[in-house]
Amino acid sequence: MQILAGLGNPGGKYARTRHNIGFMALDRIAEDHGFTPWRARFQGEVAEGRLGQEKVLLLKPQTFMNNSGQSVGEAMRFFKLTPAEITVFHDELDLAPGKCRVKTGGGHAGHNGLRSLHAHIGEAYHRVRLGIGHPGRKEAVAGYVLHDFAKAEEDWLDDLLRGISDGAPALAAGDTGRFQNAVALRVAPARSSKTATPAPAAPAPAPERPAPQAEPAPDTRNPLQRLADRFR
Repeated sequence: MQILAGLGNPGGKYARTRHNIGFMALDRIAEDHGFTPWRARFQGEVAEGRLGQEKVLLLKPQTFMNNSGQSVGEAMRFFKLTPAEITVFHDELDLAPGKCRVKTGGGHAGHNGLRSLHAHIGEAYHRVRLGIGHPGRKEAVAGYVLHDFAKAEEDWLDDLLRGISDGAPALAAGDTGRFQNAVALRVAPARSSKTATPAPAAPAPAPERPAPQAEPAPDTRNPLQRLADRFR
């Protein structure tokens, strides 16, 4: 048994904001892998199912981002799990949009959702860091993360979420390399071999020259013989 927790804020007002990309990731996994309908539990919304051979609880805390650890901690203690059995999906300012990285432990880097998790369960949980890019100025961060994704970002966002869903069974099995490969195949698919530059065509053969005709043999007859032959 393990818990995949996505971080975000509850309510339609925040549904498409950059800060809610963790919720979006879990919604895609639940839809694609046949999880149960979402229901209220552990101060959040949960859905149950399997990823490969692993039994998994998806958890979206409804305590608002700054208190995410309350919900995750309650679920972890109920199932008698350790932080090593918790994986958290969250937005990451320090990664370019569409990038995905997995890590275990470490600091919270000022992310309020992770700060709350550190306080309630410690830092030894797994994290799936989902790049949303940085607005460039520290004072612009709050407005940036609470703003909806732009229309121009929809394509890479959809590719990223599909890749996360593709790789979810590998992630649940602990194969983070295969998980990240699945994401990369969606976000940056390999070029088709059909686009390779064709080989240059072979030059056309030169036209054949006609064989030279042999010159006639010299006429060795004397004039009288030639004249006689004309009247024969």
